[in-house]
Amino acid sequence: MKVETKFGNENLVIETGKVARQANGSVYVQYGGTVVLATAVSSKKLREGIDFFPLSVEYQEKTYAAGRIPGGYFKREGRPTEKEILTARLVDRPIRPLFPKGFMNEVQIFAIVLSSDGANDSDIPAIIGASAALTISDIPFLGPIGAVRVGLIGEEFSVNPTFEELEKSSLNLVAVGMKDRIIMLEAGASEISEEKMLEAIKFAQVHIRRSIEIQEELQKKCGKEKITPDLKGPSEELYKTVKDLTSEGLRKAYSLPSKEQREEALDILSRDLIEKLKKEDEALGDADVKKAFEKVEKEQVRNLILEKNTRVDGRKHEDIREITCEVGILPRTHGSGLFTRGQTQSLSTTTLGTSRDEQRLDTLEGEKFKSFMLHYNFPPFSVGEVRPARGPGRREIGHGALAERALKAVMPSEEKFPYTVRVVSDILESNGSSSMATVCASTLSLMDAGVPIKKPVSGIAMGLVKEGDRVVILTDIAGAEDHFGDMDFKVTGTDSGITALQMDIKIDGIDLDLIKK
Repeated sequence: MKVETKFGNENLVIETGKVARQANGSVYVQYGGTVVLATAVSSKKLREGIDFFPLSVEYQEKTYAAGRIPGGYFKREGRPTEKEILTARLVDRPIRPLFPKGFMNEVQIFAIVLSSDGANDSDIPAIIGASAALTISDIPFLGPIGAVRVGLIGEEFSVNPTFEELEKSSLNLVAVGMKDRIIMLEAGASEISEEKMLEAIKFAQVHIRRSIEIQEELQKKCGKEKITPDLKGPSEELYKTVKDLTSEGLRKAYSLPSKEQREEALDILSRDLIEKLKKEDEALGDADVKKAFEKVEKEQVRNLILEKNTRVDGRKHEDIREITCEVGILPRTHGSGLFTRGQTQSLSTTTLGTSRDEQRLDTLEGEKFKSFMLHYNFPPFSVGEVRPARGPGRREIGHGALAERALKAVMPSEEKFPYTVRVVSDILESNGSSSMATVCASTLSLMDAGVPIKKPVSGIAMGLVKEGDRVVILTDIAGAEDHFGDMDFKVTGTDSGITALQMDIKIDGIDLDLIKK
C-alpha cells in the first residue's frame, strides 16, 4: 500500500505492507533519494513497578545508505553518533505527549536510514515515519503529527531545504504539530526578528497539515483497529485519600522559600504517607501511592499559579530570578565565566586551539570538520543527588547542541579568527533552565578568552500553565514549574534578534496566537 504527495521540492512517499510486517506498524518513507524505515512495536502487557511511560526511540544511519564502508578496525556501525542521538530526541519529543495517560506498555520506535541522497536530511522523514507507523498500528496514539523544515533564503521561505540551501539560509526551523497546533519547535537562526520567526511557524503549519493528510489517507486504506489499553494509575479512592492526608502538608511545603527546604519537606511527607497507607493495606504498591501524591502535588503547584497569581518561590509570573555574573575566575584557562540565576549555576570555560584540533565528523554526507564545539555536563551533585558517573546522556548532548546553536550565529568567521574553539559548561547547581544558563555563561567565557563574538547572547526559558480557557505564561521557569507545567519554551538571542529556540509541550499542541504571546 502506497500514498504519495508533493512536499516542497520532492515527492513524499509512504509505503507499508512490504517490509517489517511483524511490527505493530511499519512504513517505508521516501523523500527524494533518502529512504527511512520506521517501525513501532508495543509490548502486550503493561510494565509493572514504574511511574513513567516506557517509550524508547532509536534512530540509526547505515553507512551503506550513502554507499560507504564504516571506518575503524571492525568496519561496522558502532555507538550512536551525536547526529543520531539528536535526531532520536527530535523524533521522541513530539510523539511522547500523544499517548494516553496511564499507558504503561513498553513502546519502541526504530527509524533506520536505508538510503541517503546527500541532499535531503533524513530527520523529517524519520519524524513523519514514526508518526505514520504509530498511526496505522494498533498502538493507542493521539496522532498523526506532521513535520517540516523551514529555511529562509533572502526574504523567501523554503520547504525542506537541502544541505546546500541551508548553507545560505538564515534560519533552520524544524516544526512538528497537528493540523492546527504546534507540538515542537527546534530552530537555529542568524538574529532574525520575532515577527519573521512567527511568519516561519505560520508557514510551517500549512505544510505540517499536508504531511498529516497523507498519513490519514494511508490509515483509511490499511490502518489497524486500535487496542483498548489497560491504563495504569491511582484509583479515585486512593487519590482522594492522598489528597485528604497531604493537602495541608503540601501547602506548607510550597510556602517554604528555598528549594532544599521544600524538597526535604516533600520527601518527609511522601515517606510518611507511604508508611501510613501500607500499614493499612500491605498490598498497596509504592508506585501507586507516589503517582497519587504527584497528582495532588501537581494540582497544588498549578493552583498556586492560576488562582493565587504567585509561584513556588514567591515570584510573580513575569519575574526573573536574581542574576550574578563573574569572569576570569579560573587562573589557567583561556577564558572562564560563572553565571548564576537563582539556584541554577553554570561554570563555562573556553579553550582555543589550532586547526589541527578541529573535530572530524564522519557523516552520511561525507567527512566534515567542526571548529566550534560546546559541551554541556550535568553532574548529579548539581541537584544534590548520588548517581553513577557515566558519559554524557542524550539530555546532556541535546542541551549542549542547543547552546552551541545559540552561539554559532555570533561566532567570528574562520578568516577573521582561524582558531578551534571548545566551550565546556559544567552545571554546578540546577533548579531549572540550566541550558539557558549555559548560553549566558558561555558568552561570558568566550569574551573573557578574547574571542571576537559579534554580540553577547543570552537565553531564557518560558513556561505555560493551561487549564481550559485559563492561561498563565511564566518567565524564567524553575524546576517544579518545568515538571508540573505544560510547556518549556527556550529562546536565545542578541539585542537584534533570535539565534535559537526550542519548544516542547506536554499537552496536545498550542496555537500560533499563544506562541505569539
